[in-house]
Amino acid sequence: MELDDINTIAVLGAGNMGHGIAEVVALAGYDVHLRDINEEFVQNGYDQIEWSLGKLAEKEQITDEEADATLERITPLVDLEEAVGSVDVVIEAVPEKMEIKREVYEEIDEYAPEHAIFATNTSSLSITDLSEFTDRRDQFCGMHFFNPPVRMPLVEVIAGDHTAEETLDVIEALAEDVDKSPVRVHRDTPGFIVNRILVPLMNEASWLVSEDESTIAEVDSTTKYGLGQPMGAFELGDQVGNDVSYHVLEYMHEVLGDAYEPAPLLAEKVENEELGKKTGKGFYDYEDGPGAEVPTDQQSDFVKRRLLASMANEVAKLIGNDVAPPESIDEAVMLGGGWPDGPVSVVDEFGLEPLLEELESAHEATGHERYAPADYLAERAEAGGFYDGDEDDGDGVEFETIRVEYPGDMVGHIVIDRPHRMNTISSQLLEELSEAVDLLEDDDGVRAILLTGEGEKAFSAGADVQSMAAGGADPLGAVDLSKQGQDTFGKLEACDMPVVAGIDGYCLGGGMELATCADIRIASERSELGQPELNLGLIPGWGGTQRLSHIVGEGRAKEIILTADRYDAEAMADYGFVNEVVGNDELPEAALEMATKLAGGPPIAQRFTKTAMLAGRDDTDAGLELEAAAFGHLMATDDLMTGITAFMSDDDPEFEGK
Repeated sequence: MELDDINTIAVLGAGNMGHGIAEVVALAGYDVHLRDINEEFVQNGYDQIEWSLGKLAEKEQITDEEADATLERITPLVDLEEAVGSVDVVIEAVPEKMEIKREVYEEIDEYAPEHAIFATNTSSLSITDLSEFTDRRDQFCGMHFFNPPVRMPLVEVIAGDHTAEETLDVIEALAEDVDKSPVRVHRDTPGFIVNRILVPLMNEASWLVSEDESTIAEVDSTTKYGLGQPMGAFELGDQVGNDVSYHVLEYMHEVLGDAYEPAPLLAEKVENEELGKKTGKGFYDYEDGPGAEVPTDQQSDFVKRRLLASMANEVAKLIGNDVAPPESIDEAVMLGGGWPDGPVSVVDEFGLEPLLEELESAHEATGHERYAPADYLAERAEAGGFYDGDEDDGDGVEFETIRVEYPGDMVGHIVIDRPHRMNTISSQLLEELSEAVDLLEDDDGVRAILLTGEGEKAFSAGADVQSMAAGGADPLGAVDLSKQGQDTFGKLEACDMPVVAGIDGYCLGGGMELATCADIRIASERSELGQPELNLGLIPGWGGTQRLSHIVGEGRAKEIILTADRYDAEAMADYGFVNEVVGNDELPEAALEMATKLAGGPPIAQRFTKTAMLAGRDDTDAGLELEAAAFGHLMATDDLMTGITAFMSDDDPEFEGK
């Protein structure tokens, strides 16, 4: 089977995950049979989809017509034979109990067409064991969506021992076709990738508190602000549900051994039915207390070292057992966990040798198997890290948050490459952007810069607030970050070459400040622009209070900044910020075409033009003086003669910058 052969998909289970998956698949244009065991359950799931589609339309993420068409593609059913009898793929999302899933698979195996692929949404159970409940083991795999499926981009595509490569290829293509980012899990192991990292990390946090080595406040302050994770470890546990974490650990404990024994504190919470937000109380009190208030100033070096050591050990087990390579682990946890950086990169940067020593010391002191170092960890510690070495982006310069490409015709293309974080701007990205501008300016073969964001969702949704939060409430650090952004953006604005920003999707806050530094801005119809900083109690801190008024005028700049509103591309074109609005599919070609056109211009004259205009912003006389001097200089250049000759012969000039 190939992707083109898939028309109808059955989703079994209409709960939170099931109805969310059904909505995602129907939005992509597939017919969906949504099935549950009784009319009430399936109708409730259908109603939830209708509500969600209404919200998407209300936010103008889809049209009312698209919402109606999506709903029409979903058929709610109770009869199992009717639900699966004519489908091409079955996505199972019934409760995480092996016996329940067994009953479902034994029954649908009889009813589903022979060609149909079975994909389970299990978050931890064995794909191999589940496949053995059917007679189509080679057509069985994992397709693990993350909650809520409509918003979360990751899908883990998991191989069982019997899964055919063709099955994985089709399901991976299907995940991409429903606008998700698939990550291949090559071997069947409890927790797969994301839960295999996150759940033991939450368990280790609970062990630290259980054994009075730390407090909940210290652990969460360290994980949220010291490591820059979206939530503290205990805050995340309450969000996910402490019973969910506990049951995943129980399964890991059963299959993988004592290293995954649930911590007494976690077991106590589950026994007392303090399961987190859904019960009103977990590690934090959400009913009678303030909820998860994580302090910024109780970070602990000991906690950081111990948690990173635990994480490095899990990473070593995943890579060493061929479950997934380093880049897949990083991608999965960033997409599925919302981390600003992947766990492999994090532990590599900290250093594997001290983390190995931490594990060895803890194992000797406690004797607990969770601290027993994996053999592969020792091997990679000696090698200097899990990664063999980062890829170079031109002239040996290493980048992690951006890419530098050369699409030809004298254009250097900088791609903001953090789609898992909506291409938000971190301190590291600012540093790498500055290096990239230097790299391209030093390249004689590059005469224009094109700046875009990876993916279709965001040029850049602004500053990476999560990474900022990792530094805590430090005013001096914030001032340094502001100056770093001002310096980097200023370098881009003042560089010798024309800069074109190709804006697609969100262009907000720091992202709009970055686009402001370009000479030409081309935006897709779906783009949203704005400076929402005042909604956070901040102001644009990377030059936005100064540069924007030079483009749209002081009145419009004040309106944009003070209202903190979002504007569509056409409105920003009317304001003079966007030079051209093009169709969504036309943006990449239109932006490159403009950059290529500018790259063919006279480089000396372009440089003088930019310099004179910048100099004249606050001092017209200085700008005019520079303009006159530049005019005189250009009269003696070869480019002038080239231009005149081409004009007289009605040819296109080929300027050499001489």
